[in-house]
Amino acid sequence: MKKVNRRSFFSTTLKATAAASLPLSFSTNLPEDTRSKPNLFAGKPGVIDTNVNLFDWPFRKLKYGETDALLAKLSKHRVEKAWAGSFEALFHKDINGVNERLAKECKQKGKGMLLPFGTVNLAWPDWEEDLRRCDEVYKMPGVRIYPIYQTFDPSHPDFEKLVAQVEKRKMILQIVGDMDDSRNHHPIVLTRGADMNSLIDIIKKYPKVKIQMLYWTHKITGNLLERFIKETNVVFDTSRIEGSGAVGRLIEGNPWNGKKGIPLAAERVLFGSHAPYFPVEASFLKLMESPLTAEQANGILQGNANNFMNSSL
Repeated sequence: MKKVNRRSFFSTTLKATAAASLPLSFSTNLPEDTRSKPNLFAGKPGVIDTNVNLFDWPFRKLKYGETDALLAKLSKHRVEKAWAGSFEALFHKDINGVNERLAKECKQKGKGMLLPFGTVNLAWPDWEEDLRRCDEVYKMPGVRIYPIYQTFDPSHPDFEKLVAQVEKRKMILQIVGDMDDSRNHHPIVLTRGADMNSLIDIIKKYPKVKIQMLYWTHKITGNLLERFIKETNVVFDTSRIEGSGAVGRLIEGNPWNGKKGIPLAAERVLFGSHAPYFPVEASFLKLMESPLTAEQANGILQGNANNFMNSSL
């Protein structure tokens, strides 16, 4: 397939993305080759962001921390759907309260864009009831867990039970590797490590479970990444894939650490911005700097998330 270089990718995909926020008269002045590619966001906004968070980050005020401001920012970049977790999930012990507020915020302010991803905490009692409510009461498509903050990892005795129940309920399980660089942690907060090795053997027992890794690159590297690619159907977000052209290099099997690896199918890469903690623009720049075909770029920005959400594996 023909590669799309940095200049042409920006001229087509990203300019077409920005065009949605412009008046019609400006949009119709785009180059003819841009307007003639219906798969690149024709019609209405087409980006699906699989990693945003609502409410207050505990340690500092974020520029787009208010839901209305975040939605306005996402809309500028033609994001039509955003899978939203809650910063409150990191420390709150009333998990149902966290999930209830998230569901209410997405319904009342989400403008049809926000899909709530609740949480469960295996370290607290009644997590199975919290999962049931996420599915049956709040009608959430999935749950997001934060092992280094919620004090459990895949070695927890109930972790396999969680995976089994998520598969049975046909939900998505998003596993967050990190939320910020550990050097930015408040000195009173001692986050735990999270060993992801045992996760592979659990996933292999439940081939129909849908799992996505978010902000994962500090927890899954080297041989472990190769095992995830070869032995599981796990998908990955783009929020912390760092380095010039890093998304494209990961797909080609030349990851950011400079060591030759196993190629990751582009279909397993989903756009995730980690907004509002990270600027939304940063995630688009990562794609702009990567040697991607138009088909790969379109898939990462929207198609792969749609397929993953609707698949039965």
